[in-house]
Amino acid sequence: MYRMSSQTAREFRHILRITDTDVDGTLKVPYALRKIRGISLSLAKAILKKAGIDPNIRAGFLNEAEVEKVEEIIKEPTKYGLPSWMLNRRKDLETGKDMHLISADLLLRTKMDIEKMKELRSWRGYRHAYGLKVRGQSTRTTGRKGKAVGVKKKAAAKPGGGGK
Repeated sequence: MYRMSSQTAREFRHILRITDTDVDGTLKVPYALRKIRGISLSLAKAILKKAGIDPNIRAGFLNEAEVEKVEEIIKEPTKYGLPSWMLNRRKDLETGKDMHLISADLLLRTKMDIEKMKELRSWRGYRHAYGLKVRGQSTRTTGRKGKAVGVKKKAAAKPGGGGK
């Protein structure tokens, strides 16, 4: 009961801007943070715990100071004591550091990694280049593209040629 009265005293925003991503204010905070590409539910809960924010309130009730704190933790999660296994880019090939990438940075780095695999002519790069499945899935029956092969349509029935 008490929490509800404190929420109504705060101003509600239907859309929040967190790390250059529009977030739905009607969702609870961990689920709203999941809308940011590169943040999972477990990472969102860990971020909120480090920021000292109640995960049961709606994202629209967060004030500017809380949003800034969350953004700060998202940008440098290792600085705030989040474990390295929660990060999405550990032991980066170029820097050797544990990093966590979000939104456009994540997409760009993934594309760069795929291009590097193609350049190196690795098996994964080959599979990416030819549009085949990369992670060892079966391709005998699934993953087919284009027109069906080996399936014939029934011949059209001849007019006036059948029964008595």
